Amino acid sequence: MDNVLTEIGRHRVIPVVEAPNVEVSLPLADALIQGELPVIEVTFRTRAAREVISRIARERPEMILGAGTILSVEELVAAWDNGAKFGVAPGFNPDVVAKAAELGMPFMPGVATPTDIESALRLDCKLLKLFPAEALGGVAYLRAIAAPYRHRGVKFMPSGGLNISNVASWLAMDCVFCAGGTWIAGKDAVSAGRWDEITENCRALKKVLG
Repeated sequence: MDNVLTEIGRHRVIPVVEAPNVEVSLPLADALIQGELPVIEVTFRTRAAREVISRIARERPEMILGAGTILSVEELVAAWDNGAKFGVAPGFNPDVVAKAAELGMPFMPGVATPTDIESALRLDCKLLKLFPAEALGGVAYLRAIAAPYRHRGVKFMPSGGLNISNVASWLAMDCVFCAGGTWIAGKDAVSAGRWDEITENCRALKKVLG
């Protein structure tokens, strides 16, 4: 568990991906690896998610492989059983958080309000996804909402509306552990098989972050 989080923190950004079919699994993983960003959050927004996670886990074990849009305990267990090393959700479901803790799976539930954060703290969950980050108010909103919980060691993964132009400002905040972004391997690029574009997006991100 600690190794997974250490690696995520080292790379700082998690590409969030909707995979339309299992055929994209390996070229997608390879595009990210070639871009020196071997991290992926495969969302459960498509029926292919389980199989995509399974194939990447089997054939590209070097990937830091996660599952996103986890809305139920059943999806969490499916992600874990198919090889996901971490999980992410858009909201806070205490049943899912408790099951992730039971499995020993690093898990980032979504929060948007102080009440959400305090619900997470009641379950000793201190690594939280802020979603939808830009729509909520951007960096200024996170700065304000994080302040009362700084002494509790709460860290955030902003996601939703992040892009190459604003990601550095989010990552400059000391309360931000990492960031999530769909722009790196966007839905259209993945569906069209534009793997070189995805690799270039990774490289452009590396240049921005230095």
